[in-house]
Amino acid sequence: MTHVLQRPTLVLNRNWQAVHIATVARALVKLYRGTARAVDPRDYQTYDWGDWAQLRPTDDDAFVQGVSRQIRVPEVVTLTEYDAVPSAQVAFSRRNIFKRDKFTCVYCGVQPGTDELTIDHVVPRAHGGQSTWDNCVLACLACNHRKADRTPEQARIRLRKQPVRPTWKPVYATDSVPIKSWTKFLSEAYWNAELKG
Repeated sequence: MTHVLQRPTLVLNRNWQAVHIATVARALVKLYRGTARAVDPRDYQTYDWGDWAQLRPTDDDAFVQGVSRQIRVPEVVTLTEYDAVPSAQVAFSRRNIFKRDKFTCVYCGVQPGTDELTIDHVVPRAHGGQSTWDNCVLACLACNHRKADRTPEQARIRLRKQPVRPTWKPVYATDSVPIKSWTKFLSEAYWNAELKG
């Protein structure tokens, strides 16, 4: 049950814009307190706690086992009072660099898998380069070796795209694989660019 409670739930504001990712446990608390309503991705119907708790999970639904009933896991909730879109900055981290660069070498474009990718400083630290969003990129082992302790110009390789600080999106708020039903609440372009990578 603990694993189910840690699954991700997409949180929408009152305007149905994605603003956060919460755990199922946190989403259920929001439902119980009345600060959110569960959204059924199949028909977009919303439910308060009382109605949601009465729904019986189907064979395909994940659920939390309560004392006297099974409670369906909400994949999406909408907040009852919050309108704003998040202005939070994306934390600079290894995990988020992988997400920003879509698990792809920025020099040659290969996607060899996480074990074959490294974080490269565009301007090497030995030359004063900092560990920042605009100086760190993913590089495959071959390109990293070829570039070595030089700038891309010195190594005669080019960046396929300039590294920048990403804008906040739900994909940066979770370590988990996004839920397929979220495609109904996120634009197709966003889903293709950010979640399928």
